[in-house]
Amino acid sequence: MKLSYYSIISLCTLFLLTGCNTSQPAQFKQTDIITPSEKQAVSSEVGIATYYANKFNGRKTASGAIFDNKKLTAAHRSLPFGTQVRVTALWNNQSVIVTINDRGPFSKGYIIDVSKAAAAKIGLINKGVGKVKIEVLK
Repeated sequence: MKLSYYSIISLCTLFLLTGCNTSQPAQFKQTDIITPSEKQAVSSEVGIATYYANKFNGRKTASGAIFDNKKLTAAHRSLPFGTQVRVTALWNNQSVIVTINDRGPFSKGYIIDVSKAAAAKIGLINKGVGKVKIEVLK
């Protein structure tokens, strides 16, 4: 029986590919997975936070994005747009990660304005304003 050139190539390829098969799935240690709360902070700042009033919902932010009080976003005077920041309420140690997409606040002593969704996650709604620590994440 004479085998054609393509039959021989196909058989060789089949044998090579079966040798590449692995019988064990990849093993991951719990330490290989980084959750948002474990992200490393590059820098931090402590000051007063407040949250956006409902009247800003649907308006354009300084970054050009449309503001949505239901998203986890914030305003900072100088951090680049798109920067992720962990905001921790110092009165209850609750934290949330937000993305900077606007400029402000412009009142002395205030360091960040967070969306209403972010404010709810750290217990800021009833207080209105509160002392927080913000950490820039890498």
